[in-house]
Amino acid sequence: MPTATPVAPPAPAPAPARPAPPEVTVTDPALVKRAVKAAALGNAMEWFDFGVYSYIAVTLGKAFFPSGNPTAQLLSTFGAFAAAFLVRPLGGMVFGPLGDRIGRQRVLALTMIMMAAGTFAIGLIPSYASIGVGAPLLLLAARLVQGFSTGGEYAGASTFIAEYAPDKKRGFFGSWLEFGTLAGYIGGAGLVTLMTALLSRDDLLSWGWRVPFLIAGPMGVVGLYLRMRLEETPAFSAELEKAETDRPKVPLREMITGQWRALLLCVGLVLVFNVTDYMLLSYMPSYLTSELKYDETHGLLVVLGVMALMMIVQPFAGALTDRIGRRPVIAAGCAGFLALSVPALLLIRQGSLAAVGLGMGALGLLLVCFTAAMPAALPALFPTRVRYGSLSIGFNISVSLFGGTTPLVVTALIGATGNMMMPAYYMMAAAVVGGAAVWFMKESAGRPLPGSAPAVEPARR
Repeated sequence: MPTATPVAPPAPAPAPARPAPPEVTVTDPALVKRAVKAAALGNAMEWFDFGVYSYIAVTLGKAFFPSGNPTAQLLSTFGAFAAAFLVRPLGGMVFGPLGDRIGRQRVLALTMIMMAAGTFAIGLIPSYASIGVGAPLLLLAARLVQGFSTGGEYAGASTFIAEYAPDKKRGFFGSWLEFGTLAGYIGGAGLVTLMTALLSRDDLLSWGWRVPFLIAGPMGVVGLYLRMRLEETPAFSAELEKAETDRPKVPLREMITGQWRALLLCVGLVLVFNVTDYMLLSYMPSYLTSELKYDETHGLLVVLGVMALMMIVQPFAGALTDRIGRRPVIAAGCAGFLALSVPALLLIRQGSLAAVGLGMGALGLLLVCFTAAMPAALPALFPTRVRYGSLSIGFNISVSLFGGTTPLVVTALIGATGNMMMPAYYMMAAAVVGGAAVWFMKESAGRPLPGSAPAVEPARR
């Protein structure tokens, strides 16, 4: 009888290959701190100029414009100030895409040079009495240089910090960017207040007003030195490696139409952030003086005190966004402005120092919800390859249309309606827009930036 040939059992199927673990970026703590310092200093210089220009506007009007009409002088000075906001979107459209093409570090070094040069140049311009109409024209030119360079500054600085920071501490490190903003504003406004107290009117008009602007030169050199010492961000370096094979240049149209949803969210978030920011730090000193007949020096000191309080809270609030998320903190700020704007303004209208301080302090703490969360939340809206460009465009359009116009719009609304509560209503409207943006945005705390590898801190030994 034939015998059956033994058949070998089938070989077991090979186990499915495990996916390769994702590439991880291990951050360098010392390098992260240097990146934060370099980025924050540029923001500080921008707002140092803002504080100086705002609080020395009357003297600048006398120095750069024809005498005879103080109101016309002041309006002309603020007109040159406002012109910088008009070119910010243009700067964003130039520097943002450039930062996505040649690198964040190079563009931030360029914006630092331009900002410092523009501010320093104002301190060197001869007065109207010396060269006539050339003086206001040179002032306008310097302001346009400042505004154009600022268009690439905030988006680049926040992108720079976000791409260097570890995922679980991006909120904490990002919060130092706005710490620099507050420090610069306090430094500029405080220096003007000190010089106004120490110098006579004649000395202030003849040479004293130049000193704060000339300080920008050494500040710019220090900032440029810090930025030039830094390497490119790990996220952009990885993107640059891919560019050698399959990454084409991203056209400006794609940065807008290809990111339209993220851009709308960016505009809404920046709207509530900047309307409340400019309302508190820029408009309220004028409101206290012109509308409530409050003493000008006391009003300025109250605002400086509020900013000092915000600086103290800022890093802790940034760390909080890492623990509980950006969305809850931003939402709390929107809800707070919606519920407390009217009570806070009613307190401020009481006029006593305690009431004004309490009302302004409440608004300042609510504003920290935005200043602490936005530097980490906004870069996370966009992928690495278009982050600098798209963020620059969305941020600067929103600032120019809504943030920078806040004092003008609120003053016009009060004049048209006679209602002194308009500042509160305007902040409430901004809070509604911001709340809608928060509703649709995704949580980014503790997660990698879109298009970037996870970033972690080095393991402790």
